[in-house]
Amino acid sequence: MRTAEYRFSTIWRIDAPVQEVWAAIHDSARWPEWWNNVERVDQLEAGSDQGVGVVQRYTWKGRLPYRLVFDMRVTRVDPLVALEGEASGDVEGAGRWSFSTDGRNLTVVRYDWCVRTTRAWMNALAPLLRPVFQWNHDAVMREGGAALARRLDARLLGIEHG
Repeated sequence: MRTAEYRFSTIWRIDAPVQEVWAAIHDSARWPEWWNNVERVDQLEAGSDQGVGVVQRYTWKGRLPYRLVFDMRVTRVDPLVALEGEASGDVEGAGRWSFSTDGRNLTVVRYDWCVRTTRAWMNALAPLLRPVFQWNHDAVMREGGAALARRLDARLLGIEHG
């Protein structure tokens, strides 16, 4: 069966220093403490001191009645600039967090997620449910942006989906 491919982009604008935003995103083992859609993060393999090579298993739950479980292997860590990884499991592909700042207190976080689904039912229903899967992803990312702002005691100034 042919897999369905998705390209999601989300931008969060947060009134917080890039160092704080980076630290919260980089420490994904703690995401379940503040991002309700992340049910579990289990470390499977250790990596370098910066985190390259780390493999973690994520269990995600959106607004729809299913969970996605996949492993992420960190492939790039450029502190305060970018964090990249390769996914395998219920989805396969690549994710990239990018960070920029105005030099004061505005941080722009962009997440690009280019994946294909591996579950047979998702691939079979993709022609009909693609807009619903997009909506679910966008809802998870909206909730993540709001949760990150709460975690940092900061204001979420905006969210864009592309």
